[in-house]
Amino acid sequence: MIINTTSDVIFYVILIVFGGMLFSFSIALYISYTKMNLMLSHLQRSPAITTHSFLINTGPWGRLYLLGKIMGLMTMPTIYLRDGGASAEDLNNFPVGLKRKLIVLQWFAWFLLLVMIGVVAVIKLWLA
Repeated sequence: MIINTTSDVIFYVILIVFGGMLFSFSIALYISYTKMNLMLSHLQRSPAITTHSFLINTGPWGRLYLLGKIMGLMTMPTIYLRDGGASAEDLNNFPVGLKRKLIVLQWFAWFLLLVMIGVVAVIKLWLA
């Protein structure tokens, strides 16, 4: 009875995590197709982004990669400011609402990854 309940819980956690991944992936695609020009126009003086701006024309994977770079810039700006990859003026002029969405999306993806690693660890320990 306990094994059956535990496997059910693990199944539902995995189902929720994959649903969350699908949800965050669809939100990222939506943002990359609707807001990418706005984001690039606000990050014109940031070399870390402008050197990869050609990826906007390479399809959905290129757009997602570019969005990931922008999300990393918004989430951890001190790393980019320290090495000259970002402009402080660009970061200050970036739309606050969009910046908040990108940061939440980035941390949500990290949370889902950590939950999935935890589920794999539980399964490995449970089967050992």
